[in-house]
Amino acid sequence: MRSPCEAHEGAVPETMAPPSDGTFCPKERRRYVLVAAILASALGFIDGSVVAIAIPAMRSNLGASLVEAQWISNAYALTLSALILAGGAAGDKFGLRSTLIVGIALFIGGSMICAVAPDPLFLIFARAAQGVGAAIMVPGSLAIIAKAYPKKERGRAIGIWAASSALTTALGPVIGGVLLSSFDDSVWRWIFAVNLPLGGLAIYFLAAKVPADAPGATRALDLGGAALATASLGALAYGFTVFGTASLLHSAAWVAAGLVVMAAFLVWERRQREPMVDLGLFASRPFSGANISTFFLYFALSAILFYLPMLLIAGWGLSEAESGFIFLPLSLAIAVLSGPVGKASDSIGARLPIAAGSLVVATAFAGLALLTGGGVHSFWLGIFPLMALMGLGMALVVSPLSTAIMTAVADSDTGAASGINNAVARMAGLFAVAVMGGVAALRYASLLGEGGGTLPGFGEQPASALPAEVESIRLAASDAAFAAIAWVTAALCVLSALTAWLTVPGGGRTEDAERAGDTASAE
Repeated sequence: MRSPCEAHEGAVPETMAPPSDGTFCPKERRRYVLVAAILASALGFIDGSVVAIAIPAMRSNLGASLVEAQWISNAYALTLSALILAGGAAGDKFGLRSTLIVGIALFIGGSMICAVAPDPLFLIFARAAQGVGAAIMVPGSLAIIAKAYPKKERGRAIGIWAASSALTTALGPVIGGVLLSSFDDSVWRWIFAVNLPLGGLAIYFLAAKVPADAPGATRALDLGGAALATASLGALAYGFTVFGTASLLHSAAWVAAGLVVMAAFLVWERRQREPMVDLGLFASRPFSGANISTFFLYFALSAILFYLPMLLIAGWGLSEAESGFIFLPLSLAIAVLSGPVGKASDSIGARLPIAAGSLVVATAFAGLALLTGGGVHSFWLGIFPLMALMGLGMALVVSPLSTAIMTAVADSDTGAASGINNAVARMAGLFAVAVMGGVAALRYASLLGEGGGTLPGFGEQPASALPAEVESIRLAASDAAFAAIAWVTAALCVLSALTAWLTVPGGGRTEDAERAGDTASAE
């Protein structure tokens, strides 16, 4: 006899009894949840990687400075990282399926606004609007998997999600790079259009194929906390961004203001009956450790992936098509290895793969520092193999890190936990772009000396050909500036490994579940 799901495969039944395994979605429908989550994640992955490749074209087409280029990236990262906490809580309150649909729709709308931006300031505000949608979409794409799959199957599902998401985005930067190389600089506007079909398909699967999940306990959204988080992160990001271009006092004043507002945010959250994020979750050593490890690792990753294309395109003179291949090893390695690694982490625990993967990434970034600092300009025999090594390390980390976060909390807190972890990763990217820009600018200027003011800044393409001797000096300064970034990121990856080893449980799924149960009972 056919089940109701099989008899009416084309539509979600009006009434559907929840499965006996404690999830909201029948087994036959879980594949649609997984596909929709993969598509939603692909939107963010494609957006981040292709925008990084397109930054030089955007700067040329819109006349944007380095600081404006940083904010084209950071305006999106700011609203995403500040509001993703509320996005995770909204998923718990209103149901993950409904909020994920809303988030995807807002993200698509923001993408279309970005495509028609007439100047850098408009694009910066449009990117901020795009980040609002992403703040709802990003945490929901992982949390809905955790809510749809039982714990014994969750690690494998998350591994498939990570691998498939990587496959859908592997060719994004390559195709985007080919387009940017084949047409004039204004073609960057079309990179946002790819979000429309991907997002539309995800919305269709969620609305037509997946039953609604039951909302959690009715609670008010913490809009005051969201406002304080946005103000704090915005002030900190601005202070770090102008470091090296404005006076030290000006930069320090903004950073201090950001820290004061951040302290106010923490006080506010502790006093709320229904806070945007339950700070008590950080009492869990594995949860806190996994988030600290996340911050170090994703700070390093974001800095490399943002500034390396600038060096290759504006410094070395490579085409966008060739530079786009730096993202390919990362996507392919995650696609091939995340599934097996996720399954293995169910047995051996998340500590070993997270620590080992972080050290592999550290080795790759140290190699980039040695290569560029030594003035070796070899893409296919130098940069590309090191990016492949980085991809291998990240493939060892991604699935176990997500699993460590989700298994460190009760099922009722998975939406909030996902939001916190995503906020940490996005804040890491926000600060990486802001802080490392100042590091690169200072190192670049120190090598150019007093005559450097007449030359293009770091990551800026010369308007016309420079004399060979001057170009050689500019290139050496660009290499040294990026090498400084790479050394910092390598050190942070080592810290990520140490943090994971000391805080994340080393047991398998059963041991972790028992430990989580003991913690919940104690609370």
